[in-house]
Amino acid sequence: MKKSSLAKAAAGVLIPAAFASALLAPVGAWADTGAPVETVNPYGLGALWANGDFVARFVLFVLVAMSMGSWYIMITKFLEQARAGRRAKSADEQLWSAPSLAVGVSELDNHSPFRFIAETGIEAADRHDEALLEQVDRNTWIQVSIDRSTANVSNRLQDGLAFLATVGSTAPFVGLFGTVWGIYHALTAIGIAGQASIDKVAGPVGEALIMTAIGLAVAVPAVLGYNFLVRRNKSLMERVWAFGAQLHTVLLSARKRPVRAVVNGN
Repeated sequence: MKKSSLAKAAAGVLIPAAFASALLAPVGAWADTGAPVETVNPYGLGALWANGDFVARFVLFVLVAMSMGSWYIMITKFLEQARAGRRAKSADEQLWSAPSLAVGVSELDNHSPFRFIAETGIEAADRHDEALLEQVDRNTWIQVSIDRSTANVSNRLQDGLAFLATVGSTAPFVGLFGTVWGIYHALTAIGIAGQASIDKVAGPVGEALIMTAIGLAVAVPAVLGYNFLVRRNKSLMERVWAFGAQLHTVLLSARKRPVRAVVNGN
């Protein structure tokens, strides 16, 4: 009785301990117990780069470059638009409340697009008395100068948006090209092997599906970012046009500069 009880106690301790050690052991250590063995996925992104040919690697590189360029443009343009919005608020608060237009312009940021428009308008008003501009109406000359500077600001705000539109429209087709190339490799592998076994098809088909997924992952953020930035540009340009119209009115209402006296009393 004593030996049997000791054997039962020892078995009760050893069996749970062995079970716990089996749970804590790595998955690869279960091979002798018949449990699934941990394996490395041979059809992942790393395998695509390692086993892919020049065309597959080039397509993957192009998609990665498109994605990096898109995110860089989206982030930089968003920050640029945010700065322009703050400068628009500063122009409304400082310029029109200044004692004079020249003083208000000098208080604006040197890189502000509103300072650029204001300085262009002031220069156009000052140069209207020159000989070549005598036949041009003052209103027309100032309006043309302000419109030209406003167009320059609009073009500056749209820099990079064409790249986003290009990526959004072409990235799915670049990924589709990688898909077609992967399917071509799958068919080639089947033809060489003489049978459509899963090990001959899984690699190239997985490569094709990864290319499709990457192409969509590059295109969708570019399209969304393009629409978002265009909408913000439209709102910002409305403030720029309103500023130009107000500046035009102020410059026209200002009195014309007196003609300077000729030197030497003549």
